[in-house]
Amino acid sequence: MAGVPILAALGAGSLAGCAPAAAPALQEVSSTTLAGKTIVIDPGHQLGNHNYPDQINAPVDAGGFQKPCNTTGTATNGGYPEATFAWQVSLLLKAKLEARGARVVLTRTSNRQDRWGPCVAYRGRRGNRFADGTHANLKISIHGDGCNGCGAGFHVIAPQSRAGWTDDIATSSLAFAKQVLAALHNAGLPYAPYVSGGDGLDVRGDLGTLNWSDRPAVMVELGNMRNATDAARMTSSTGRDRYATALTRAIVQRLT
Repeated sequence: MAGVPILAALGAGSLAGCAPAAAPALQEVSSTTLAGKTIVIDPGHQLGNHNYPDQINAPVDAGGFQKPCNTTGTATNGGYPEATFAWQVSLLLKAKLEARGARVVLTRTSNRQDRWGPCVAYRGRRGNRFADGTHANLKISIHGDGCNGCGAGFHVIAPQSRAGWTDDIATSSLAFAKQVLAALHNAGLPYAPYVSGGDGLDVRGDLGTLNWSDRPAVMVELGNMRNATDAARMTSSTGRDRYATALTRAIVQRLT
């Protein structure tokens, strides 16, 4: 998720210790499993953010304090951008959820060099209330981390309880975060060793995407793009599908 120069722009498109318990079978695909449910997917960043420094560096309200509108995101050492990774995983997740009857809304609808944003405040508010008066059941923001020399692994971020901002969704968001954590870990993915004691779970109050949400929301850093092991998985179609399948499992569990 950290902002670094994009090395190359692509177009739209072993666990420590004991092994985790075998993942339960994903509920059989049914067009009614998630009928009536709405999920917002936030594919972190936009491919063209690095082309619009003035816009993405402009300060916005991130939850009672100012932060830049957005960042460039990170990339693998080989130049595969976080924006493209998040976009491709989000499309896979969207298809899996829609196959189960869900309504899925993305916070951005393209992955292009001539686009930027949207700002974190917009991303956070998306799904709070739609034009038809409905709202999302939950939100998930998808990212890849960029930590040099930090090791492989994922982590999930839940919003800190902040009065007037996230105190109404902190408990439900934490429960959802733990389900995402379990689903990814049961898929054979390691916890990031460099975050919050190495248990894969972090709670933060400084992220506008979470602070502005009125619906249960989590952010997930699916891997460390600067780590060769994670990068190999993240740049492969089978690896991205593995992430999307695990996230689908967590969402189905949460909403059913």
